[in-house]
Amino acid sequence: MLHLSKKKILNAAFASLSVLASLSLGMQASQAADLKIGLYADVSTLDPHFNNIAPNISLSSHLFDALVNVDANGHLIPGLATSWKAIDPLTWEFKLRHGVKFSDGSELTAEDVVFSLDRPATLTNSPGPFTSYTKQIVSKQVVDPYTVHLKTATPYGPLALDVSTIFIVSKKAAQNATTDDFNTGKALVGTGPFKFSSFKRGDRIELVRNDAYWGEKSPWDKVTFRILTSDGARLAALLAGEVDAIENVPPADVAKLKTNPQFKLAQKISWRTIFWTLDQARDKSPDITDSNGKPLDKNPLKDIRVRQAISKAINRQALVERTLEGLAVPASNIVAPGVLGYADTLKVEKYDPEGAKKLLAAAGYPNGFGITLHGPNNRYINDERVVQTVAQFLNRVGIQAKVETLPLAVYFGKARAGEYSAALLGWGTLAGDFGLRTLLGTTNPDTGWGSWNWGKYTNPKLDQLIQSSLASVDQKQREDFARQGATTALNDYALIPLYHQYATWALRKGLKYTPRTDEFTFAFQFHPE
Repeated sequence: MLHLSKKKILNAAFASLSVLASLSLGMQASQAADLKIGLYADVSTLDPHFNNIAPNISLSSHLFDALVNVDANGHLIPGLATSWKAIDPLTWEFKLRHGVKFSDGSELTAEDVVFSLDRPATLTNSPGPFTSYTKQIVSKQVVDPYTVHLKTATPYGPLALDVSTIFIVSKKAAQNATTDDFNTGKALVGTGPFKFSSFKRGDRIELVRNDAYWGEKSPWDKVTFRILTSDGARLAALLAGEVDAIENVPPADVAKLKTNPQFKLAQKISWRTIFWTLDQARDKSPDITDSNGKPLDKNPLKDIRVRQAISKAINRQALVERTLEGLAVPASNIVAPGVLGYADTLKVEKYDPEGAKKLLAAAGYPNGFGITLHGPNNRYINDERVVQTVAQFLNRVGIQAKVETLPLAVYFGKARAGEYSAALLGWGTLAGDFGLRTLLGTTNPDTGWGSWNWGKYTNPKLDQLIQSSLASVDQKQREDFARQGATTALNDYALIPLYHQYATWALRKGLKYTPRTDEFTFAFQFHPE
């Protein structure tokens, strides 16, 4: 009886599927105007204002436009607004494009913009509201059909970034529409590069080109998004020619795809930074013990020397090269390079286990202490292995680290409730002051500050710098405050940055794609070579 190793079986299957893929390319060539893309996550709704999650936003970007768009590098560019500026500290003016048509032939006006900015607040049953992007606006004024003034209660610099997430819908089509009307296509009247064709939840979404689109026309007559949440199924669909491209390529298969001439990869450092949040508020932390396993009355994570020791104990380069298989770069900041507020003066922490031991001894822990590291096991690239690897690094300097990982649906709730001493989190943003406000600002449910501040870190100096940054309508001044905030927080080891993930797409030969910092997959940015 012949016995084959699992690795040999997988390699044989990979080779067979590659042959099928090459055979299918000829058939696809005759249908070059159709594009099929495999998505890693389901789209829960086609209502662009109902649920603020990445898969929904990505899909909505095909059917609708925002006032301000974001380019592949995370920079703001004109969308439905050709220009925007602060005409006084509390008033922003947006000038609209002339002659933009909705997919039903009606013309876009300022009335549609005001209606769209008002609509998120009317959806009271939203599981992920967009109101965090609109609540800074206290009044809206239609100056003329192509000019809108938006007023804020206090000076607020990031307004253009906020409205880049609010899609503009047709007031005529949507003013009496429900979310179900959007999901059936009845209310899907937008100005985007595509129009709705069909939606089968959990399976596929089909779109057709909008020939009346105001911008560059897509080369694709029809686009089909296949929902393929399983890594294996997504890869198999690509290799078999069932889809032309996939997002979120399984890390273990990147090397094989690189050497397969029938496929290519598109990669970019994403906006997502992975880091450790540490409990710095409580005197007694739930997962911390002495070296003998007995609960400690004093929380060592409140000591900056201990937090610095943890950072020095982690070999980020080894973590990136081995555990993450090269799909990340070591991080020194909360935000990725190029994002507003990235501080070039902050350098990646040098791996220094001996220095870590000295810091622990100076803090009163010459024999270390015990801690449980918590993380998800189905959210980030090789996340469970990342937690295990960091635990090994900490054990080498005397911190006896245990590991517990959980599915994301369970993990986030427990982490947010403060059940952990050390928790792994990934965060992506296009503005450093946003990230600081959310991750490290002093928690305030009324303002939304610190909504993801799991460690309950607080620093009045940092709060002031964040506020100054957000209140700056001058972009250079805002960036300066954001960099000062990042430097203040990370010099205090408010959290421990690990790495910036790569976003990776795989596509068949004959296609090219512009990879995006924000990790979104846009059909209109795929082109034939």
